[in-house]
Amino acid sequence: MQIKSLVAAIERIAPPALAESWDNTGLLIGDAERELSGPVLLTIDLTEPVLAEALSARCSAVLAYHPPIWSGLTSVNASNARERIVLRAIEGGLSVYSPHSALDAAPGGMTDWLCEGLSGGEDGRIAGDCKALSPHRHIEESQQVKLVTFVPADAVDRVRDALASAGAGLIRGYTRCSFAGAGTGTFLGGDGTTPAVGESGVFERVEELRLEMVCSKAALPLAVDTLREFHPYEEVPLDIYELAPRPQRSMGAGRRLVLDRPVTILELADRLKAHLEVPIVKIAAAHDEDEPITHVGVCPGAGASLAGAALDAGCALFVTGEMRHHEVLAMTQQGMSILLAGHTNTERGYLPRLARTLRELLPDAEFIVSTQDRAPVRTY
Repeated sequence: MQIKSLVAAIERIAPPALAESWDNTGLLIGDAERELSGPVLLTIDLTEPVLAEALSARCSAVLAYHPPIWSGLTSVNASNARERIVLRAIEGGLSVYSPHSALDAAPGGMTDWLCEGLSGGEDGRIAGDCKALSPHRHIEESQQVKLVTFVPADAVDRVRDALASAGAGLIRGYTRCSFAGAGTGTFLGGDGTTPAVGESGVFERVEELRLEMVCSKAALPLAVDTLREFHPYEEVPLDIYELAPRPQRSMGAGRRLVLDRPVTILELADRLKAHLEVPIVKIAAAHDEDEPITHVGVCPGAGASLAGAALDAGCALFVTGEMRHHEVLAMTQQGMSILLAGHTNTERGYLPRLARTLRELLPDAEFIVSTQDRAPVRTY
């Protein structure tokens, strides 16, 4: 087994396309072709104690949720902790992969795991409706634009087949995909024109088919040239529409959780403490704490950037790891309560679930959860 097998398994769980544009995810250290000969250590933060743990256990790889390489490194000379971690990992032959925001956004990922606990659902099940606060938008490469032309009925098969040969009309496993609708085209040919149907100088009405086919942007230039070659008209009618990416309800940043049964903020706080196995959480109540609520916004880690989306989605409560004082105040003043459990507290408890899933995908590999990984701040 090679490191690339581990990468494929992780990316099956957390597809890289789900990562935020600002993030730094993927295989950050290591050679994908190298053998995966030792265990894989799962951690939230790759700190020096966690690195020592991985080297002591003779690990081949570390799955670090937070990227240990965030902004660009100008040197790797052990002058600070960040550089030492990268240097020692390389010297120790460790590969390091970070899924970060892709794992947050993925169905069944970290955010959905939080929703399970808040909803009171059983392991792997959310007791309520759940959708992304910021849905991931995706479009297949072969469906980036729609090419539209107008063709006489007796030429439509020839034009369709020609466009298909140029790469149009491809929808996953299907080829030559098109739509044709009947209509009437009109034209008046001027001096020097030679219309394929009718005569110049005469206002003509022609029964035509509107032919539509999807196409990738890469294949579009060839498709346009091919259309001009195989279309019977002297002046080829052509419209090109850029298609919008399609929102994916179940994947993307954050979640709006609509509970099956209304509960109070205090009950949700108790559920969260039990789910995360933490002694305390922080509540900023914008309304009566005994008032039952159903709509809850959820984001692991530092979720302030999604608080506004949760408010717009009708959430009475927003649950995340941490927010700044003025961010909390701004939300409570607008009527949405805040529940904070600590940045990595909202993340670390997911690692055993992730390890279990990876074992199912790679039964011949060994996955262990770090015992040295811990929140940098503790309650006293």
